[in-house]
Amino acid sequence: MVDLSVIILTNNESKHIGRCIKSLLLITDKIFIIDSFSTDDTVSIAEGLGAVVVQNPWVSYAFQFNYGIQNNPFQTQWLMRMDADEYITPELADELKASLSSTPGNISGLYVKRRVVFMDQWINHGGYYPIWLLRFWRRGLGVCEELWMDEHIKLTSGTTAQLQNDIVDHNLNNLTWWTQKHNNYAIREVIDLLNIKYNFGNKETVTPNFWGSQEQRTRYLKIKYANLPLFTRPFMYFLFRFVVKGGFLDGKKGLIWHFLQGFWYRFLVDAKIFEVYQRAGRDKESIVSHFRTEYGKDLQSPNQSVKL
Repeated sequence: MVDLSVIILTNNESKHIGRCIKSLLLITDKIFIIDSFSTDDTVSIAEGLGAVVVQNPWVSYAFQFNYGIQNNPFQTQWLMRMDADEYITPELADELKASLSSTPGNISGLYVKRRVVFMDQWINHGGYYPIWLLRFWRRGLGVCEELWMDEHIKLTSGTTAQLQNDIVDHNLNNLTWWTQKHNNYAIREVIDLLNIKYNFGNKETVTPNFWGSQEQRTRYLKIKYANLPLFTRPFMYFLFRFVVKGGFLDGKKGLIWHFLQGFWYRFLVDAKIFEVYQRAGRDKESIVSHFRTEYGKDLQSPNQSVKL
């Protein structure tokens, strides 16, 4: 066991949570789950495997995860962020057991590679592997950015290092579930892209930097993407991923993944932005009012929702 506690957010994750926890039990039994009132067997499965579970109403990912950090019952030196549909490989477990306790004191965060599996196939091309994510940090030195989409752990001090092995992202739900989920994601993505232009909440984020860390580079590229013309950028992004970055090498399942995630989803986001402009115009306050009345979302605070 290593001096590590793991924070996981759940809502109806009975298909995944057992697999996730069992992989983590190779390294720690200190697993803290913040559940947003699941109606399936998520809680009983998690508690049956020894996890500590608390209930907290869902507002946003950042709000829920920072609640987990603030209320973590385990006073471990290191914390880890996991999603319920992820698991760690045995190789990563061995690496953590061998090296985490001897990590130099000036290193406050650790990056790990995420391997995406879609329709039971590893998506190994199109720029989708390796994706480096900051998933481990020292207690008291990391918080989750208060963004609507693509939230990262932001360190308050120290430097970072990279682990050599993988976390696997393998969702077991069907394609109908996946498309419905991304339709809901699209609203959050719309807000995030509009926020780049309008700066609704004046929230501090990671510093955009193409030559910086993975999340700094991601933020830099997202800002550049946000300034490209509507409906043109999804075509550009898909062609870059599928042709230039070799996504076609992932075969038929890869075509489905790169087309849906790299084009359909991005086009849907642009269509929703176009709809916002059609209904609310381009004035900042009008857009804020539109999201408050149409979606019950307060754009000036990702941690607040509005009753409709």
